[in-house]
Amino acid sequence: MTVYAVSLVLVAAAVGLLRWRRPTWYWLTFGVTLAVVRVLVRYRSVMDACGLTVPAARWRLALARATNRPIPEPRSPRILRMRPTRTGLVLRLKLRPGQDAFDVAAASDRLRHSFSMYGVASREVRSGVVELRMTGYDVLKRVQMPAETDPRPMRVPVALRQDGSVHYRDYRAIPHALTLGATESGKSVYQRNLVAGLAPMDVALVGIDCKQGVELYPLARRFSALADDADTAAEALDALVSRMEGVYQLIRSQQRITSDVPDAEIAADIWDLPDELRPVPVVVLVDEVAELALYASKEEEKRRDRIVTALVRLAQLGRAAGIYLEICGQRFGSELGKGITMLRAQLTGRTAHRVNDETSANMAFGDIAPDAVLAAIQIPAEMRGLAIAGDSSGGWHRIRAPHTSLRQAVNICNRYSERTPVLPELAAFRPVLSASAAPVSLAKASSATA
Repeated sequence: MTVYAVSLVLVAAAVGLLRWRRPTWYWLTFGVTLAVVRVLVRYRSVMDACGLTVPAARWRLALARATNRPIPEPRSPRILRMRPTRTGLVLRLKLRPGQDAFDVAAASDRLRHSFSMYGVASREVRSGVVELRMTGYDVLKRVQMPAETDPRPMRVPVALRQDGSVHYRDYRAIPHALTLGATESGKSVYQRNLVAGLAPMDVALVGIDCKQGVELYPLARRFSALADDADTAAEALDALVSRMEGVYQLIRSQQRITSDVPDAEIAADIWDLPDELRPVPVVVLVDEVAELALYASKEEEKRRDRIVTALVRLAQLGRAAGIYLEICGQRFGSELGKGITMLRAQLTGRTAHRVNDETSANMAFGDIAPDAVLAAIQIPAEMRGLAIAGDSSGGWHRIRAPHTSLRQAVNICNRYSERTPVLPELAAFRPVLSASAAPVSLAKASSATA
């Protein structure tokens, strides 16, 4: 018995250590089995306690009275499917008549306590069917992206959501986005993940980094154009506007609108064009937008108006031409001058890392998801990389990007440097790379070099 007791103690200690140091391994070995048993055993009582049951049908009640049988118990939503994942469980429930998906969403926190899970999130799959995503541990404490994701053209996996699913940056669904965050909040790591995810794709990257290029300079081998000061940025944005106008002329020439042309073949953006004619899409990354909007003299004010006007035009018209904006900054409000709020209205995707004040969170979510404002200001300083992501639909998620060092991002960009397209309109702003590996110049190339 002594040996048996010692063995049990050692096993329990090993399980506890595994749960503390490797929660994913613990979940896949022990946690998922315990959670499935817990859910199946407690299901009916938990649904009843959470108010997610409905009385039996009238004909069943009448039949019970007529035959002098016990009154049927209230009915719970029926489990259609239970699927274990690497982070938790996914339950698909069929609601009973009279139940609503909002009732399940409102009871998510009570379900989390009752089933002893770390988190529960619900979404309506279709009418009468709700999916519960349960997480067995804090997946954002130590982010580990799944080995297999679902990347598609212009769709990049950049972070992990709190419910264990992958957060994608889909440019074709959400063409323009705003990313806010205070210093040391993890905004730069999020940007590195974005660049590293775009590097293997057929896309041109254009960077505007007015901090003398310190953020985007090391990644220059994968950039088709880089600007490291406001004057160069103004010229590069004007060149992008010219490219956009040229792409629209190409689309116009290929529309072929006649009565015998099927609707599916009428071109309205670059993705409707044949592969051999389709221009390469362009992602414009602005590292610190406030540096483009601040001015101290009349000349700088004219340059600032020119930059903001070009950004607004690209945000309003660039999607169909395959030009997408990714704007980052610490603050982004009306104090940056005229045109800024018009630009913000075009930025559908919103991501906010830790911010220093509630006003900054309101800049990101106040006009689309007021509930996300409180979540954004509650991000602790020690959780670098934790962010709130939302869009104009009002939905939002808590996400965290995996830590990607600058060295890792540089290696990825160097590996795919041969995929860097040459854009004739932006040839003057292409980084001049030396024959050796390291030196990169952000200065505009001369006309002879271009």
